[in-house]
Amino acid sequence: MEFLPNRYDSMQYRRCGRSGLMLPAISLGAYETFGSYKGEDVARECLYRAFDLGITHFDLANNYGIPPGNAELVVGKILKTMPRDELIISTKAGWRMWPGPYGEWLSKKYLVASLDQSLKRLDLDYVDIYYVHRPDPVTPLEETMEALDLIVRQGKALYVGVSGFSGAHFEHAFEVVERRSLAPITIHQPAYNLLNRRIEWDLLDHTERKGTGIIVFVPLAAGLLTSKYLDGKIPEDSRAAAVWGKDRVKAVVTEENLRKVRALNEIAARRGQTLAQMALAWALRLPRITSVLVGASRVSQIEENVAALANLDFTAEELAEIDRITLEPAAPGRG
Repeated sequence: MEFLPNRYDSMQYRRCGRSGLMLPAISLGAYETFGSYKGEDVARECLYRAFDLGITHFDLANNYGIPPGNAELVVGKILKTMPRDELIISTKAGWRMWPGPYGEWLSKKYLVASLDQSLKRLDLDYVDIYYVHRPDPVTPLEETMEALDLIVRQGKALYVGVSGFSGAHFEHAFEVVERRSLAPITIHQPAYNLLNRRIEWDLLDHTERKGTGIIVFVPLAAGLLTSKYLDGKIPEDSRAAAVWGKDRVKAVVTEENLRKVRALNEIAARRGQTLAQMALAWALRLPRITSVLVGASRVSQIEENVAALANLDFTAEELAEIDRITLEPAAPGRG
């Protein structure tokens, strides 16, 4: 497969904390898309086009796809036709993958076994980033972080990270790493978007102080921060229609959220951007954000998202208006 020779010319790359790892400002993930309601042909088109646009980071997890693990199988086939040394491939472990007491959470037994399975599905010798996918309320952090250190020393992962940790939990994990001289926490993957700003006051000060990079997932709020749902209807070809149940749709596509999204869309229009482009630009306004992680079910979505990089600047007035929309308390009876 021949890729565009100028693929690195327009993409922005940001340093991941204080490490040597550089990530594209926009990364591509496989959650609920590749190996799920979209098959190998769509995945191949999206991965190839993303790479031609300078997206070098593809994010997976052991439980992505239907059945769980299928996303790694689908993407692994495609990676064989791409230049591995130019790519950053990540995967995660933490959610249930097989029966019994060793099939989920963050024990050394589970983390090592799960990565071995992921490497077989991906047909890779190593992944670039291996994450613990969620906090474990029982397993000591000492065991979890020592397992990640073992994996790095074995050469099965180059960098390790955490996902979904609160600021306090992250501090505890980092204290364990420093005290025991373990592989550092290079990256954290939390949720962050215009409708979910918790990490601004609960996490970012912690990661910046420790030199850990941030890659945010759901920067488009699972599609809510796009034009898909502005009229309150669920498109037949959308992820919501294909994968979500009625309860999840009802919880996400609320009147309160739609009111905010429509107001944000007016700001985006004045900026000459789509709502999705403004949402990505807004997340990337913070230097502490290394990358935003997007999903895609068609090539045009990737192209639209990458075009957000053409305008990452916000006026003070725009940011104040966005704050008024996204941070104001919900009115009684709304939602």
